[in-house]
Amino acid sequence: MQDTGLVVLLGLTSSLLLMVLVWIASLVRRDASLVDRFWGAGFVLLAWVYWFAAGAPAAGLLMVLPVTLWGLRLSAYLTWRNWGHGEDYRYREMRAHHGRRFPWVSLWTVFVLQGMIMWVVAMPLVYGTRVPSADVLVWPLAAAGLALWLAGLTWEAVADAQLARFKADPANRGRVMDRGLWRYSRHPNYFGEAVLWWGFALIAAAAGGWWTMLSAALMTFLLARVSGVTLLERKLTDTRPAYRDYVARTNALVPGPPREPSSGNR
Repeated sequence: MQDTGLVVLLGLTSSLLLMVLVWIASLVRRDASLVDRFWGAGFVLLAWVYWFAAGAPAAGLLMVLPVTLWGLRLSAYLTWRNWGHGEDYRYREMRAHHGRRFPWVSLWTVFVLQGMIMWVVAMPLVYGTRVPSADVLVWPLAAAGLALWLAGLTWEAVADAQLARFKADPANRGRVMDRGLWRYSRHPNYFGEAVLWWGFALIAAAAGGWWTMLSAALMTFLLARVSGVTLLERKLTDTRPAYRDYVARTNALVPGPPREPSSGNR
């Protein structure tokens, strides 16, 4: 299958089919949080779908393998982190608000919506997986993309490991994590994810898909202003007074040196 439009349509179908299946599983388990566990795995699915649709070119593995490593790590980590904790508070609040209508509301506002966002963000994969030959790549861009991907993946994984270790210590219950990478950014895991998506975008650009930089920009915006930093901090600021001091001295997303608190925050 060579027509780009048909390939993109195949990706949309695959993304939505995955989300519908996860939605059905969520009804059985009464846990809409399952959608979060399949976020990374969904991109893995799209990468392999696009690659096989292009005839499985060897050069396409330059995109497929990094996406697979990142996506499976993320899904495995979220599954491990949330195992046994029940449904996330966001979905519990939605369930209480919508009552008997929640299953259908969640289908469209949670699962289908995430499937659509996943499909749009994954546009760099369309180009990066369909490279017919390594000779057509702009190798400086591809190398820069791989470097960004590795840096972002490492940053995200280290941040996740540091937070998991912090939470595992009962002495830290109720305290704010401000150590390691979390000393320089309130959300270093999200920063790492944004960086690696710019890496994917550069790999796509090396294959001719310059316009897919918009997908990396969208992912960065979502992490910073919609589903990432903003959504999480609404709860943390309300439930942990010490978090306000952390906000005053620490950058939200891009790492930087901690600031001295102003007199009004002391």
